[in-house]
Amino acid sequence: MTATPTTSFTSLGLSEPTLRAIGELGYEEPTPIQARTITKLMAGGDVIAQAQTGTGKTAAFALPIIEQLDPELRAPQALVMTPTRELAVQVAEAFHSYGKFHQNVAILPVYGGQPIDRQLRALRGGVNVVVGTPGRLLDHIQRGTLKLDQVRTVVLDEADEMLDMGFIEDIEAILKETPAERQTALFSATMPGPIAALAKNYMRDPERITIQTEHLTVPQIRQIYYEVGGRDKFEVLARVLDFEMPTSAIIFCRTKSEVDSLGERLIARAFPAETLHGDLSQIQRDRVMQRFRTGQVELLVATDVAARGLDIEHVSHVINYDIPIDPEVYVHRIGRTGRAGRTGSAITLVTPRERRQLRTIERLTNATIQRMHLPTISDVIARRRESFKETLRETITSPGLEPYQIMAEELGEEYSPTDLAAAAFKLLLDQSLIETDDPLANYAQDRFDEDREPRQRRTRTREFGPSQGMTRLYIDVGRDDNVRPADIVGAIANEAGIPGRAIGAIELFERFALVEVPSNAAEKVLRALRHTTIRGRKIAPSIARPTRR
Repeated sequence: MTATPTTSFTSLGLSEPTLRAIGELGYEEPTPIQARTITKLMAGGDVIAQAQTGTGKTAAFALPIIEQLDPELRAPQALVMTPTRELAVQVAEAFHSYGKFHQNVAILPVYGGQPIDRQLRALRGGVNVVVGTPGRLLDHIQRGTLKLDQVRTVVLDEADEMLDMGFIEDIEAILKETPAERQTALFSATMPGPIAALAKNYMRDPERITIQTEHLTVPQIRQIYYEVGGRDKFEVLARVLDFEMPTSAIIFCRTKSEVDSLGERLIARAFPAETLHGDLSQIQRDRVMQRFRTGQVELLVATDVAARGLDIEHVSHVINYDIPIDPEVYVHRIGRTGRAGRTGSAITLVTPRERRQLRTIERLTNATIQRMHLPTISDVIARRRESFKETLRETITSPGLEPYQIMAEELGEEYSPTDLAAAAFKLLLDQSLIETDDPLANYAQDRFDEDREPRQRRTRTREFGPSQGMTRLYIDVGRDDNVRPADIVGAIANEAGIPGRAIGAIELFERFALVEVPSNAAEKVLRALRHTTIRGRKIAPSIARPTRR
């Protein structure tokens, strides 16, 4: 049976709250898979959809599920199985977005690597939709903490990926715990034998839908990625920004909380940044955009939803701090640079778990995203010096040098022109970075290869010390004293003369803080801080003891 694609969401029978939500997200008309799937699922039928990631399949199953939820029933009514925790989180976030105007809709992602106590509390409180990986779902079932007797719809998302990861037996065990009269939707890019057998055994007269995916068009811009471990993600970003020196960049995160956190950390490290997400008022949003457009800030940290519809011509870089799962989102993101014939760069930070997502993006965009090794501190310093020389050449040929020429002539009576210029360069350049041991050296060498994390997995008893080349200081003020990372950075930079970007990781606790500084400047920082205050409080800094986790 072949359905005629529908041209509007309104004609699919969706409710006003759902239409309002997808309208806010900028959805104008359904994709082919949405048009063919939503009506079928809302009618209660089973569906086998063969479609690639990036075709809009999440909305194809999430929208009809939301439409059919009973908010008064505080038990799982829909179950979505995904191959990875990253996809589980992404799908759960999509459910939240689509259901934001429906009352009492509770969505819970469950996956390994997250504290199980948090999941247990949520399950006890009652949820409508559970999205999770087969292993963790089965764990909850065996514990007796997840009951599936009220489930009406089961979705197997990226079934072929779950097959490749060895989840078939877990999936079958989970399906046996659900009511026989449930509705089942299976989404898979390919249809290998075991998936076909699964469909035959657990589905009832499913409609088969096949969507041919066309290659997404990618702008002709420089596309690169850096592979990074989660613990070092921010430090890698800071290094990339130091090396690239973007004139204006949009940095994309998945969630509003990540945007706020990253924005605060960038500001604390002396990067001129603003944040943009859906919680901002229109006045706040306009103010942020004005500052970004006029170049008062160089970095805009944003969610995809907040950045939708932005029309900014002069964006030199787009940085995917979080790689998007949907290739279409990737295309939309990077399309914000390289406009009107200008050059542009798209940079993506990828964890080893996200390699598969990167390959999917490459396949569906028919583009090669080049892997790069992280620049060293020496590379950054060399890049800055070259940039400084170019700026100097431009300044020499520009007007307005007369007052400075008088100063140069006066000092030229005492010193040679070469010594005078060298001293000026030293003053201007020496404070930009402190050359020390590189804490990110693994990323700049082949030791961080395609098959493993840059660091060996640590045991619980291993001591966690500072990064290589850094010394961790203990400062006896914290969140209870209304101290922010920016306050600590400001105190160190102002009192010790250490550039903000040379300061490493800052961990802020209720009553104290830990901050990393270059080892060759640690004593200087300690001496300076012993004679200053932070937020009006006199502090007594010291070398921190190694911590255990």
